[in-house]
Amino acid sequence: MKLIVGLGNPGREYAGSRHNIGFEVLDRLAVKAGMVGSPSEFHVQARRNFDGLALDGPVMLGAGRQERFLLLKPLTFMNLSGKSVQAAKAFYQLPDDDLIIVLDDLALPCGRIRIRANGSTGGHNGLRDIERALGTSNYARLRVGIDPKPERVPQKDYVLGRFTDEQRKQVGPAIERAAEALLTWAEQGTVAAMNRFNPADSDSDTGSSKT
Repeated sequence: MKLIVGLGNPGREYAGSRHNIGFEVLDRLAVKAGMVGSPSEFHVQARRNFDGLALDGPVMLGAGRQERFLLLKPLTFMNLSGKSVQAAKAFYQLPDDDLIIVLDDLALPCGRIRIRANGSTGGHNGLRDIERALGTSNYARLRVGIDPKPERVPQKDYVLGRFTDEQRKQVGPAIERAAEALLTWAEQGTVAAMNRFNPADSDSDTGSSKT
């Protein structure tokens, strides 16, 4: 089983916010993987489990290979994401290699994604709590760019705000690429996904939203 976790905050007031890009990626992945017919069906078909919304099922990958996916949206709010991730990972006794986290990143421009096999939290409170709960940082993560915050806008306000119309034009293709990257990760591994989807200048793993 592959555990794919999209980070965000529950509730209508946070839907579509920059901080909830992980949720949006999972909605799109569920469609591309054939688990649901449309992004809106994720919340209809998912069950409440592991302090989150969990959608699981078999997915056909290349060469006729089948893999079971568990897509998880923690409902604990961003800063307590580790509780949900740890519960799911422990229940299925999954190794670190079968886990990937999808999150927002202030250091990347909108329209860009970056995959890493492990690394620092980059100041992201969701990753920080996951690392605390799991006792390791040796899990893959896929960061989706949300642009650096404007100079005089508080970071919390920025990440909890919604994308501008111009940003949304760039975020849409990024969500599509992120979903494709996750399928590549599941089928071929982290290195293959990095080689195919990382931008050429993504040599560092620093900088993220901190709320």
